[in-house]
Amino acid sequence: SSCWDSDVFDQWAHIVKVNSVDLMSEQSKQNRKEHHTDLYDGDDLILRRGQTFLMWLDLSRPFDPTTDKLHLELKTGAAPEVPKGTLAIIPLVDELQDDRWEAKIVKEEGDRVQLSVNSIPTAVIGIYRLSVVTSGQEAELTSIHQPADNIYMLFNPWCEDDAVFMDEEEERKEYVLNDIGRLYYGTEQQIGVRTWNFGQFSGGMLASCLFVLEKSGTPASGWGSPVNIVRVVSAMINSPDDAGVVEGNWSGDYSDGTSPAAWSGSVEILNNYHDGGGTPVRYGQCWVFSGVTTTVLRCLGIPTRSVTNFSSAHDTDVSLTTDVYLDESLDPLDSLNVDSIWNFHVWNDCWMSRPDLPPGMGGWQAVDATPQETSQGTFRCGPAPLTALRSGQVYLQHDCPFVFAEVNSDKIYWQRNLDGTFTQIHNEKHIVGHHISTKAVGSDERYDITHLYKQPEGSEEERIAVETASRYGSKPETYSAPSAEDVSVQVTLDGDGPLMGSDAELSITFTNGSSEQRSVFLHSQVAVMYYTGVHKATLRRDRTEVDLPPDSVTSVEWTLLYETYQGQLIDQAALMLTLSGRVSQTQQVLATQFSFRLKTPDLLIKPIGKAAVGKTMKAEISFTNPLPHTLKAVMLRIEGLGLLSIRKIAVGDIASQASFSRIETIVPTLSGPRKLLASLDCEELTQVHGVVSVLVAEPGGNGIATTYGGKVIKKNTSLIHFRVFGPPTH
Repeated sequence: SSCWDSDVFDQWAHIVKVNSVDLMSEQSKQNRKEHHTDLYDGDDLILRRGQTFLMWLDLSRPFDPTTDKLHLELKTGAAPEVPKGTLAIIPLVDELQDDRWEAKIVKEEGDRVQLSVNSIPTAVIGIYRLSVVTSGQEAELTSIHQPADNIYMLFNPWCEDDAVFMDEEEERKEYVLNDIGRLYYGTEQQIGVRTWNFGQFSGGMLASCLFVLEKSGTPASGWGSPVNIVRVVSAMINSPDDAGVVEGNWSGDYSDGTSPAAWSGSVEILNNYHDGGGTPVRYGQCWVFSGVTTTVLRCLGIPTRSVTNFSSAHDTDVSLTTDVYLDESLDPLDSLNVDSIWNFHVWNDCWMSRPDLPPGMGGWQAVDATPQETSQGTFRCGPAPLTALRSGQVYLQHDCPFVFAEVNSDKIYWQRNLDGTFTQIHNEKHIVGHHISTKAVGSDERYDITHLYKQPEGSEEERIAVETASRYGSKPETYSAPSAEDVSVQVTLDGDGPLMGSDAELSITFTNGSSEQRSVFLHSQVAVMYYTGVHKATLRRDRTEVDLPPDSVTSVEWTLLYETYQGQLIDQAALMLTLSGRVSQTQQVLATQFSFRLKTPDLLIKPIGKAAVGKTMKAEISFTNPLPHTLKAVMLRIEGLGLLSIRKIAVGDIASQASFSRIETIVPTLSGPRKLLASLDCEELTQVHGVVSVLVAEPGGNGIATTYGGKVIKKNTSLIHFRVFGPPTH
């Protein structure tokens, strides 16, 4: 049918008219494949900027370039304007040139012409409304826009002139095209991992991600800059300020929503937000905020990865130090100790150039959507260049001081004097920012990227970076001449650490490096804490004197009985041992804190039968309750992209030491390597989950291979034992 108002036909009969437009938008067509958008569900035209695409115009008669004129108009945003980049006028030209909106006729078939259209590498991303304008000598006609002619424009990491260009194809596959990933959690001594379905190509995801941008209320004219986009997304993924995607909850009570530990991916969250018209989804914690951020930014075309920092500091006063305040007796002053060190914290790295900063600041940028501190009045963080963080150049945008403190602040202990003032009594220099982790490119291995965030711990370069950064903080005089020290203390954990339901045993080791006798009057307390480093309750306090012979190493065993912590733990089963003391002979102060957690058991998944598209297979999921009491109202959640949609199963109660096993039926819908995820949701025990890899054959294919970590393990059927290292602690 015609795209034109019938009233104008007679008046403008001599002008060539557009009867229809074919954008060649199907997934299997050339446009989608060449633009690396053929993985997106649906048949909309999804393009990456800075690259040509093809389209057909069905005209009322053959096109005559000597008398006929034609141009395209692309409009986005509420009030499209050429100067703001939200209205693109695309003329016909004889030869296409880079960095210009232009179109060229490349093929003619009777009344049909095929155009090759070029977009600019700085184009605003979003949904463009296409119109075709034709004219003769006296007048012009504009086609009526059809919703089917909408064009979705994304960032283009394959285009050298795009700010998000990434040179290595394997990295583009990982950080843009991979729709499943790994999130790390726990403590630096006990690093746990869970698989996360980013699902950025799933049905409805692109619409949901663009809806997030629209809900921000920011003008579309700013959507051409990846710096602006990640600032918007960082703010919109959390709910304060702007009713963003996910509502945070660290209380332990999730009765009116979903426990943060129960989510296995972003698709359900983003779809719920979109379908709910922008009502925040309950609930999330840092790994949820990060996983959803990765989904949105990868969907929009910005290379992104989820990153976990262990022993992650939360600096509340821009001092770039983590401050611990003690009273005259060296007991913590809880009312003043607002800085904290989270067992772990998950945020994101995004890849882009930074033309707004001095040369050399492009590349990976830290972005954090967890609402901790405000940035320019809004809960958001980044993008902060990793290069600036590594060198202590925290005066560069955006939010470098906060991220620097997270990964490289010193822990300063202050003691209250009789007159109410405070004196710095101890400085721990190597406590913060360890084993910064992300999923490796092309495998399921953990990749340690600490070296990208900071110089080698304890090196002269690292100390220079810390002292450089501190000059721009709120306490620039913190670093004075260091005091002599000859006694040190260290807390260690045997093996993988204690199991949930058993006693926890640690070792406290003192080293006396002097040739004289030393004695330490030691204060210790153990507290249950949220993974953010916020204490919930103190379980036990002890005071003891330890004698240290000259040139000696002395170990003291420390035990926390199960009866002491039973019923006190929260989401992450995280505990913190705080030690402080003074060497009687020298007045040297010793202080350290040690976080540990209680490991949760494995969730086992066993595929049964051959995996092929459209063919029924089964999976057995089993679990054993390790606790000496019953787990109440247990829910099981299963999902897998291309295997099955999210399935929630009420398991009921599981008695102490009891096991349960359940077989689920699965009908795969997509071929190739797939992952099946399962997690338990119950109040008494969190972060129990598992994953198994399944290679799905094409319809009618023979056999399956079940894999893990990219390696074929066994033909036809396989049991994967997934070691779960316990609850996330951010």
